[in-house]
Amino acid sequence: MFKVTNTMVSRLPAVANSHLCQVTNTANHQLMTKVFASTSNSFVMNMFLGKVDTTQIIPYPNVLTEDQAEFLSDMIDPFDKFMTEENDPFRNDEQAEISQETYDGLKDMGAFGIQVPEHLNGLGLNNTQYARLTEIVGKHDLGVGIAIGAHQSIGFKGILLDGNDAQKEKYLPRLATGEILAAFCLTESTSGSDAASIQTRAEKSPCGKYYVLNGGKIWISNGGIAEIFTVFAKMKMTKEDGTEVDKISAFIVERSFGGVTHGAPEKKMGIKGSNTAEVHFEDVHIPVENLLGQEGEGFKVAMNILNNGRFGMGAVLSGTMRAMITRAADHVANRTQFGSHLHEYQGIKEKLAQMMIRHYVTESMAYIICGSMDAGFKDFHLEAAVSKIFASEAAWYVTDETIQILGGMGYMKECGVERVLRDLRIFRIFEGTNDILRLFLALTGMQFYGKAMAPVTKAMKSPITNLPTLLSFANSYVTRRIKHKLGIPFDSTLVEKSHPEVRDSAKLVASAVSGFSLVIEDFALKHGKKFINLQSHQNLIANSVIDIFGMVAVLSRSTKALHEGLESAQHEADMCNIWCNDAYKRVQDNIARCQDAAANKDFKKMASLSESLVESQALLSAHPLRL
Repeated sequence: MFKVTNTMVSRLPAVANSHLCQVTNTANHQLMTKVFASTSNSFVMNMFLGKVDTTQIIPYPNVLTEDQAEFLSDMIDPFDKFMTEENDPFRNDEQAEISQETYDGLKDMGAFGIQVPEHLNGLGLNNTQYARLTEIVGKHDLGVGIAIGAHQSIGFKGILLDGNDAQKEKYLPRLATGEILAAFCLTESTSGSDAASIQTRAEKSPCGKYYVLNGGKIWISNGGIAEIFTVFAKMKMTKEDGTEVDKISAFIVERSFGGVTHGAPEKKMGIKGSNTAEVHFEDVHIPVENLLGQEGEGFKVAMNILNNGRFGMGAVLSGTMRAMITRAADHVANRTQFGSHLHEYQGIKEKLAQMMIRHYVTESMAYIICGSMDAGFKDFHLEAAVSKIFASEAAWYVTDETIQILGGMGYMKECGVERVLRDLRIFRIFEGTNDILRLFLALTGMQFYGKAMAPVTKAMKSPITNLPTLLSFANSYVTRRIKHKLGIPFDSTLVEKSHPEVRDSAKLVASAVSGFSLVIEDFALKHGKKFINLQSHQNLIANSVIDIFGMVAVLSRSTKALHEGLESAQHEADMCNIWCNDAYKRVQDNIARCQDAAANKDFKKMASLSESLVESQALLSAHPLRL
């Protein structure tokens, strides 16, 4: 992390225009270009440097070939028809299990191996095609979506991503057809978001031919019905200096190995149709060839799986939102109150518009990320985290508002919307809680900034020797702030590439990125490594990231629609402009609060209140009746 003293920072602008600075400006231009250069094309990463990198977002991705688009088109209607006519979400919810008829039908359509290569019995579809099909599942039954996703999005995803050829050929053919199911086993009773604290252990046998696994996992989707498990366990590893250390390794475990048992299905608030259970491992003998990746690299495998699987959540939930909005629109068109149809009231109009806008943002994010992955980009993990956070919260908002619009009918079980709301609640928790992912966004972005600023950090250690470097940075520091004060964006690329109908929104995005990056710079200078303790500020930064990425996603998509002359183009432009206006105000508020003394005092007061509550285990306010 970039770290300097406040005294040094305060002196830099004062000498920025000195004779020495003028002499060295040209010589150091290349250095500062190098400082602010990045090794990533991630839009979110580069935001932290004040850069607008459009590589992965403009033009809006269209990665499907004619053959891929045709194949996908041929699958959509049958898939939707099956989920409409054959699957019964009410029955799945009531019985707390997915019917065998649904499983059989999904197997017949290849739904259990959507991304597995064709030569291994899968459909061989790319991420964009996968997203479109899961969107249909999300439209109809999130419980089924979880069962399918737990199987292939995370269950055997490790084999697909990190497995060797022998492992793929042995396991994927039967997994792809749905003959057997898979589960992802990471969470334990003592380790949720903190994956590094797992207690399940594996030891290599003296003969070196197998590992012995002992421990247990909780809340495992498909845990009671899976035959193949991707399991993460700690192992004793010997370092080069001879000391021992615990590291996580990943294993492919078959139920048939023996010693694998599961508990009763968990009784859950929602997604009741999907199976969730504890899984226990007692002296399970795992052949050494079932190590996934390398010994001690299990954490890397787990993060790779989650980052590559998380992208699909935005697509699934955009399907859910589409169904809810359609339901609400149908109701307001036919329901009459006080002599007028509901859709005639301005309050209802605004509700529906906000619901559609959130859906538009969710869908735009989801397919940008899919497109980036299919185009071969590797750095999309922050965008995927943003998409997961936003989609799960937007879907909750849309479904809650649908219930509000439907009134008492929406609250009734037979309507089916209350089931969707219950199903949705888990999406803000699993595959990385939204709270932890927000911290992940802020800390990862700040770390990226710190690495980019490494030349300046190094120069700070010998300020006299490296004065030209420091003066060059100071000059850049001052110039960037003057530009921002004058309303001049650091990078006008986005404005130049946007359609005139949404160009004002592009200016807002460019301005938001500039202002955001200056706050990041100030935090790095002031707090250095201590930034890790400022969680309230990290949340403000993360919320700004989410809003700005949403802005650029709809800007890119609406620009494409306008250039192509789509019938929906003007509606898309309107949704883009409304979202950007609102999001920009929130970003301004969040970055202002980051540096607001009153907000800092409030953060400390809230911390104190919380500590007192935990200590006393009682509410801190007296009852108004004193009784």
